[in-house]
Amino acid sequence: MTAPDPSHRVPLTVPHMGVVEEVVVIEWLVKPGATVISGQEVVIVETEKAEVALESPAAGSIEILAAASDDEVPVGATLAYIDP
Repeated sequence: MTAPDPSHRVPLTVPHMGVVEEVVVIEWLVKPGATVISGQEVVIVETEKAEVALESPAAGSIEILAAASDDEVPVGATLAYIDP
């Protein structure tokens, strides 16, 4: 059995949201291995002013969660990878 090729995974990153420099992960709405569709809300993050639901950028399965609840994550950082 061969190992999966990580180069085809699609990263879910923290988008630029104005002057926000980092967010706090509040809650994952999916678990690793879950199948998602493009545009599905997968994680809720909090900025200084609001909670924001981030959507999956691709259909596939959530392979790796790179941040846990209560983690502070900078804008641009990868939160998870989707295996299409």
